[in-house]
Amino acid sequence: MEYKLIFDKEYKALFADIKARIRSTQTKAALSVNSELLKLYWSIGADIVFRQKSAKWGDSFLLRLSKDLMAEFPDMKGFSERNLKYIRQWYLFYSEGKTIGQQVVAQITQIPWGHNIVIISKCKAVKEALFYVQNIIRHSWSRNVLVHQIESGLYKREGKAITNFPLTLPKPQSDLAHQTLKDPYIFDFLSMSVDYNERDLEKRLIEHLTNFLLELGAGFAFIGRQVPVQVGDREFFIDLLFYHTRLHCYMVIELKTGDFEPGHAGQINFYIKAVDSQLRKVEDRPTIGLLLCKGRDKLVAEYALSDIHKPIGVSEYKLTHSLPKKLKSSLPTIKEIERELSKGINKAKK
Repeated sequence: MEYKLIFDKEYKALFADIKARIRSTQTKAALSVNSELLKLYWSIGADIVFRQKSAKWGDSFLLRLSKDLMAEFPDMKGFSERNLKYIRQWYLFYSEGKTIGQQVVAQITQIPWGHNIVIISKCKAVKEALFYVQNIIRHSWSRNVLVHQIESGLYKREGKAITNFPLTLPKPQSDLAHQTLKDPYIFDFLSMSVDYNERDLEKRLIEHLTNFLLELGAGFAFIGRQVPVQVGDREFFIDLLFYHTRLHCYMVIELKTGDFEPGHAGQINFYIKAVDSQLRKVEDRPTIGLLLCKGRDKLVAEYALSDIHKPIGVSEYKLTHSLPKKLKSSLPTIKEIERELSKGINKAKK
């Protein structure tokens, strides 16, 4: 049976120590409130873990600590029993089984507490968690964007496209460009019919431009779709044209509803040459091409890109699975649902 912590000298000493640290934190400058608060959380987490391991204090300790802290600091949030458990989980996630470096603590205390809770709830490893922490610091992601990026598996997709960048771009541009591309791209905001074509896909992506840009990643600025380029007496049309503000270059994106074919590399190489010749300015870096295909054979793509001297990446894309036509036709329409609801309401009134 657990002894009553209220009379325990060790608990009283711990509570006095935590209380003093909170008072000290309250005096810090407003600009560093989040960081100072999270550093406080980290130290409280260390105390909780140490006490529960060494003295075998149970969860009733957290309940008592929560009540005492909220009574002592009624104007401060974050001392509920539930949040103290999150603080313990946060500390354990980054420190269990290893010595945690000060650099890691400095990073995780830079981002909002709500973001930290999302990360430790959804990530399985510290390396993955720190990937998202660094992206939050770099790109100022909201919590909703963070959730989307974790659930779409960005950690496993970023920098995974097949490219010829090491052969066609100087360092560090080649490394930065490679990290900019993903494989696969997840277009889960689209629901296409089974027999969609490239123009349908292109149109739907532009209709959902905000979501499309979010999936492409930071730095992509949309210029246009079906952008015309004149070569000789003929006019050709680029599916999608972007300018990347961080890479300082144009990006040509071609959509393919089938698997990658070697001929696709030649086609996008032609478009890159046209953009370099007609649109690229002196201050712009070399134009990059991205082929988004429904499928691709890794070896075929590598072979096709090996002798091309323009920078090109090849990635797959994934869509929301569409309903089969037979099932779709058997489902009621919105009007039919509204009509049935109206009948039910009228019956209820009678």
